[in-house]
Amino acid sequence: MRRQLAPVSCYIRTLNEERRIGDVVKAAREVVDEVVVVDSGSTDATVAIAEAAGARVIHQAWLGNGRQKRFAEAQCRHDYLLDLDADEVLSPELGEEIRALFRAGSAPLPVYQLQLVMVPPTGEPWLGCWRARRNKLYDRRIVRAPDHKAWDQFKVPSGIPVGRLAAPVYHHSYRDVAHLVAKLNRGSTVRATQTRQRGQLEVGGRVLFAFPVYFVKHYLQRQLFRSGIYGFALAAILAYGRWLRDAKMYEAIVLARRRKAEAQPAAVVGLEAVQEKAVAKP
Repeated sequence: MRRQLAPVSCYIRTLNEERRIGDVVKAAREVVDEVVVVDSGSTDATVAIAEAAGARVIHQAWLGNGRQKRFAEAQCRHDYLLDLDADEVLSPELGEEIRALFRAGSAPLPVYQLQLVMVPPTGEPWLGCWRARRNKLYDRRIVRAPDHKAWDQFKVPSGIPVGRLAAPVYHHSYRDVAHLVAKLNRGSTVRATQTRQRGQLEVGGRVLFAFPVYFVKHYLQRQLFRSGIYGFALAAILAYGRWLRDAKMYEAIVLARRRKAEAQPAAVVGLEAVQEKAVAKP
């Protein structure tokens, strides 16, 4: 007998995600009433696999991180939404928690945090490290994804209560180190160009001194030290990915100043020519 599904729409953004999308959609379809996949032009089997697993697929060219989510929100028929990436698989225990929220009707709270547990390509889920919490189950009448190219995490308005669910979402973030580095490279470019630009002195200071801070954050705060040599390597790679954003932002500042300096002499020459013509007129 099929379990009662929660009156929730799950949306997933995809681009060439055939590696994991079937597992993601199947797990979600065991929990929620609707799964919507918004695909931005996959050339692999992503669309076919998602449809076969029970998702409704909508094609939409990439609008940016937050704006693609806002588009997806508008395609859903339920107001309560579950935001999943194409590499995030609901655990059966979390599925039961979500269904329980809606057994009496609507969920008690408008926003719920889910716990993401990393599943590395080298073994079992890392239950003791690299865990994160994200607001991923929410009422779109209360909060929406940000209208932004780079940022896709909404801020909860003051006074809005946020619940926490205990069971994990299994996050299959990368297939190997090369894949992780490529993801960090793409992400750092978007963040460097689409976020608020900072001063040259501040960004230069980060380039010179922030890398050890980023490493400590991942190695100690996220407890990657629990995962031995592989955890050390990942902490260094993640720190490099965050530092790369600073380096790209600094480069952009220097290039912008150079272009401005090169344009000034031409502007001065043009002004002098206009002044000379004005003086020469009888």
